[in-house]
Amino acid sequence: MTTLTLDIPVLKTDRLILRAPEARDFENVATFFADGERSWGFGGPLSRNEAWRWFASLIGHWALHGYGFWMVDTQAGEPVGFVGLWSPEGWPEPELGWVMYAGTEGKGYAREAAEEARRYAYAVLGFETLSSNIFPGNARSVALAERMGARYERSFENVSHGTEMVYRHPGPDDLSAGAA
Repeated sequence: MTTLTLDIPVLKTDRLILRAPEARDFENVATFFADGERSWGFGGPLSRNEAWRWFASLIGHWALHGYGFWMVDTQAGEPVGFVGLWSPEGWPEPELGWVMYAGTEGKGYAREAAEEARRYAYAVLGFETLSSNIFPGNARSVALAERMGARYERSFENVSHGTEMVYRHPGPDDLSAGAA
């Protein structure tokens, strides 16, 4: 049997480790997607089978694009969510997205991980711009995007999810000048 090996970088912040997805992460992903109240802003709820397919596509995204979602753990190894860069077929551009698992919100983890993913996108991948696509009514994601310096730009019809709002993040030059 041949195993596909992907070179997914590990990113570290003061409190977090952003790492490659592993088989052990699926249970947390399935639990997240099974909870309609938590996952609606990310296209859920999804059945276990649909969550598996989403999880597999997350890994495949790395192979196709060279970037994707990282699993986010605390430095102590506690899984807290997933954050990363997403650009499937039909998306207008690469997106910066985030999910925190139940009980991990309100600790600044999403912002810390998302800012590190954004830094990587600009400094390593050479991205000049990023957006976050947010479902109308997802006030927590809007608040986080705005705390990160992103501003509402427009709405668009997502091929998978219907109407979403595009929040434009400051570009690399704006960030280096201290805009966010």
